[in-house]
Formats: sequence, C-alpha cells, structure tokens
Amino acid sequence: MNDTNHLEVIASGLSAGRMIPYLGPGMVDLCPEAGTVPASLEALAIFLGSKVTVPGRARGNLGASAQYIENFKHRKTLVDLMRQAFAPTLTPSPLHRTLAALPSIPLIVQLWYDDVMRTALAGWPDFGLIQGLSQSEHFGTWYQAMAADGTDLELTALAERTLVLYQPWGAVEPRPNFLVSDADFVEVLTEIDIQTPIPPLVQERRRDRAFLFLGCRFTSQTERIFAHQISKRSSETHYAVLAAEPTRNEARFLEQHGITRLELPLAAFADALQAQLTAGRTEALSRTA
Repeated sequence: MNDTNHLEVIASGLSAGRMIPYLGPGMVDLCPEAGTVPASLEALAIFLGSKVTVPGRARGNLGASAQYIENFKHRKTLVDLMRQAFAPTLTPSPLHRTLAALPSIPLIVQLWYDDVMRTALAGWPDFGLIQGLSQSEHFGTWYQAMAADGTDLELTALAERTLVLYQPWGAVEPRPNFLVSDADFVEVLTEIDIQTPIPPLVQERRRDRAFLFLGCRFTSQTERIFAHQISKRSSETHYAVLAAEPTRNEARFLEQHGITRLELPLAAFADALQAQLTAGRTEALSRTA
C-alpha cells in the first residue's frame, strides 16, 4: 500500500471517528511561532539547564534535570520554570486546525505541555480535558477531568461530552500540571501496566480504534511505554508520520505495535491530509446529490 492509499485510510478513519490523533512535541514546530517553546525532551532539558545549573550527568536529560531542580530548588521552582518554558502564545497550525475541525473525533491524546490543541478546539461546543497529575502535588490522584476553562468535572459528566483532550503529562493551561521529573514518571510507570493512571473514559474511547502518531519520536523508553500503554486494547493497525530515519529502538517499536510509518514531513502530511479530507467530503456530497 502506498502513501496515497494510507492517506485515504487515515482520512476515512479520522472522519468516521475510528482513529485517534496522538500528538507529540514535534507538533509545536508547525506553529508560526516555532522556536519560542521547546519542541523536544532534549530542548526542554536544555531550557531548564539554562535557568538552573544542573550536574553534567543530568544535562540534556529532561527527567534528571527536572529532578535535580525539584530536589535542590523545590517543586515550586520547577513548576515556575515549566510555566516560563511554555508561556509564549502559539497559533494553531493548519494541522491542529484540521484535527479540530473533524466532526466525529472522540479523543485526542497530547503528550506535550503546550496549549495549542486546546486553543484550536475553542470552537467545539462540548469538549473537555483530562490532565495527568504529579503524585508529588496530588498524592493518590492520577488525573483530573475538567472543562476547557479548567473548571473541575466528574468523569461521568465528561463522558457526556463529544470530545476529550487527554494530556497524560499535564499541560501549561488551563492549569499548570506537569509530569516531568524522574520521580513523576516513576510513580506513573509503576502503575501504568495495570492501567491505573489511565482514566477509564480514555480506556473506553480507545477501544478498537487506531492511533495516528503525529510529531512523536519513540527514542526514549518513557515515550515508548506511554505510547504502548495508552494505545493498549485498541486496533492492531496504527500510523506514525515520521520523516526522519527511525533509530533501531524506534523501528523495533513500530514493528512490534503494528505502526505503519509515513515518511513525510509533518507539514507535507498536513497538506495531503487536508486535500484528502476535502476530496472525501466532495465525494460524499456527490453521492447524496
């Protein structure tokens, strides 16, 4: 199957609500203000290290850098620095807006700390959020459901909403919640195999659906574990847009999880997806005319 055929499958799956977008840090690079906020784990580690001097062994390692700051400068300092890192306003890219315009999408997963997808979804009448919570700040509570403005919701109330934006690592808005330090991740990874940190509503909405990985890399074990655990008990066929040659670990992960790689830059994929969605709508209209 060539890229055109894959695009048809992806566009059809997204339009019908059978495919879930899973957004990684690389999505930030599509925004007009690219470069104003970190767009990778390494870039965020460098930002933190530019604000607080961290030991050489921690430099360039996000979890270790954040852990050092939390241990020696207090959790509040770490949260403040994360808020600084993602404070610049980002304009949603065409791909963000394309995803936000899909009428039947039940769930979007965003594994990064920016606020772009929530901004793009502002026109949705009834979407809600779930943010992952750090155990150091919310011991015993793994996640918080909320309305788009940050107002608390019960999961039962959120289940009545058409679309959920799930942010397992938290985000800068509408509340600054962050899973970022080694301790944050260890707490979640200890329980994630039995799915405790993953909301039942997310588990329900992913069932039998495919995932579309956008702006994601799978170079670190943490990224791979989250992608695996969040996509558990879903479809056996998934897609990832990944222009760069995958590492050996990434290639193994893609193969093990039935993820077909599209060798396209994200911006090119965005244009091609929009064209395919437009063609699909035109075809549907012609059939009903």
